[in-house]
Amino acid sequence: MWQKLFDRLLRSLVVEGALEVTLPCGSTIHYGQKDVAPVRATLSDPRRLRQFVTDPEMALGDSYTEGSLTVENDDIGGLLALALKNMNGNGRRPHALRPEKLMSRLGQITSITRAKSNVAHHYDLSNDFYRLFLDKDMQYSCAYFEHAADTLEQAQLQKKRHIARKLRLEPGMSVLDIGCGWGGMAITLAQEFGARVTGVTLSEDQHRLACERVRAAGLEDRVKIVLRDYRQVDETFDRIVSVGMFEHVGIPQYGEYFAQVFDKLAPDGVALIHTIGRTGEPVPVSPWISKRIFPGGHVPSLSETVPHIEHSGLYACDIEILRLHYAETLRHWDLRVQAHRAEIEEMFGETFFRMWRFYLVACEMTFRHGRQAVFQFQLAKDQRAVPLTRDYLHAPEEERSADLRQAG
Repeated sequence: MWQKLFDRLLRSLVVEGALEVTLPCGSTIHYGQKDVAPVRATLSDPRRLRQFVTDPEMALGDSYTEGSLTVENDDIGGLLALALKNMNGNGRRPHALRPEKLMSRLGQITSITRAKSNVAHHYDLSNDFYRLFLDKDMQYSCAYFEHAADTLEQAQLQKKRHIARKLRLEPGMSVLDIGCGWGGMAITLAQEFGARVTGVTLSEDQHRLACERVRAAGLEDRVKIVLRDYRQVDETFDRIVSVGMFEHVGIPQYGEYFAQVFDKLAPDGVALIHTIGRTGEPVPVSPWISKRIFPGGHVPSLSETVPHIEHSGLYACDIEILRLHYAETLRHWDLRVQAHRAEIEEMFGETFFRMWRFYLVACEMTFRHGRQAVFQFQLAKDQRAVPLTRDYLHAPEEERSADLRQAG
């Protein structure tokens, strides 16, 4: 029975492109167009047939991770791209009252204790592991590719400078970095822009390494990294920046999050919130990503986010949507993960390596073929806090550097 339902599912899904699946019984079935080179996959565990019918996202991720699903030439990206193109092309939309939507919301209710546990699940794996595939500054968020040939290091530096320009920093300004990671943004804002930065993180591994990096850079008088939830910060700041952290806040806390930004921002201050987002209508978080990678997280649509900004009293001075930049970032990360396969398997085993590759490639394909992008919200209490046009973002680098030296 489950094989017949599995077959019916794929026949209804695969319209564009082609897929050939070799089933546990040994038979091979072709789906989709006949005149197109197919993606070829083999499913060896008959027990997975039922899960593919009842819970396809979990089945796909877990069967690839355990090795019971293999793809010719290990082209898991091709398989995921095929699935996403067909899901989008068929115009499928999730029903608003799907039970998993309710369960997803419940799983996003995060006390400070739970938030710390969620962070530890992902970010406290090993600093040495993250060094293997991130850039030298350990930026674990979307880079900014000004040119197709940019290296990952160049693109991450460009991301930090792009954000700094939006913050309209001046030497001596105080900055709160919510979710500061391994300290790269804080160090850059202090070194290049003369800011005084307080970074907060809930990851013990990140906190330890970030403090070491601050000491090594000789910035202990200008950068402070604290192991603390953003809700436990009492001071106010000239500027607030948060990169790649809002995805972990959870919908039930959105109102509180933006209220905290409002309360901690100076009257003439500017905040920049950089987050993964959806350019389509809201959907529940992927159950596989939620269970295996990021517990408690959510990728927000604009319609889920903007009402909370409005209610907070903050002005949305600018909203920029970065398209495909994260797809390119993830491609670079995946190439580095593959290059360091031996080291990763020595650390965590083959199953972890396959899980991590699936995570990176699935995210890349979602940015390439789905409705994910990156939002940058520029917020202020006073709408006059930033210029009326975006011209200031494109000033020549040497002009900005000269202005900084003169101001300092």
